[in-house]
Order: sequence, then C-alpha cells, then structure tokens
Amino acid sequence: MARFAIFDIDGVLADVRHRLSAIRTTPKDWEQFFALAPDDPLLAQGRDLIDEQLSLGRHVVYSTGRPERCRAATSAWLTAQGLPAAQLFMRPDRDRRPGRLTKLAVARRLRDRAGVDLIVDDDPVVVDALRADGFEVLHATWMGEPDEADEADQQLAAQQLLFDLQADGYT
Repeated sequence: MARFAIFDIDGVLADVRHRLSAIRTTPKDWEQFFALAPDDPLLAQGRDLIDEQLSLGRHVVYSTGRPERCRAATSAWLTAQGLPAAQLFMRPDRDRRPGRLTKLAVARRLRDRAGVDLIVDDDPVVVDALRADGFEVLHATWMGEPDEADEADQQLAAQQLLFDLQADGYT
C-alpha cells in the first residue's frame, strides 16, 4: 500500500484572504467565513506539491479544520480545482479542539495504517506538534509570501488570522 501525503486545505491549497473580513468582526461571522470558501482561488504552490507527491507514488489525503457541515462545498471545491479525489478528514461540527490535536490524531491513524511520508500545513502550532511526534512536515508559507512589496502587510495579516482560527478551534 502506498504511504500517505497529508495536505491541509486553507492556506495550503486554498487562498482564503478574500474571506478573512468575515472573522475580523466582533463577533466573528464563522458562517459567512465558511460560506465564502467555494470562491477561494487555488494556490499554485500547493497544487504543484500534490502533483509531485502523486508522481512519487504517495497516496494524497486532505486533513482540514473545516467543520463537517462544509464537506459538500469542500469536496466540490477540490473537484472544481482539478485536485485529485481523496479521503477528506474534517472536524466534527461540535469539536472545538485545536488543530494541533485533531490533525495529530488523523496523522497518527494514517501512520498506523500505512505510514506517512509528508504532511503539509501552514499553521506553525500544528507544524510544531506534528514534528514533535516524529512526522516529516513541510511548513507552507506561500500564502504569506507577497507577490508585490506593498502587499506584504496584508498577506501577513491574513496569515495571522488563519492562525487565530487555530485558537478559536477552526483549523
């Protein structure tokens, strides 16, 4: 059986910057934040990495902090982007544990099944937790890399908001 390559979605494959305004409000509007997810542009770097992992014979799976109620929209987005059909691990709707715990649990299950060669995630807290458990992790920073110098502050703020999602139990 092929070993796994595990990919996060938000900030790794999906550019979420256009919907971050929904959670800059008080209170945060999580329903709007997730409702806008089907409009996320694809991050080319994440797509290229999936292609690379497939060419190495690895079995791609997705592990996201998105709630289960977003499964249909998330699956449709993955298909619309031309990403491979693969097992999709999502957070149960009422599960508010941080991503460092939920994603670690998924990674351990897959390691026990067939082994995990690579995990790609953008959240440094998740990356650290996975590395501490012995996983090979690529820290995806490409959503935060500016295309133009004047966009640097906006992109860093977007990356920080994604990390704030972790604290609120949504990554």
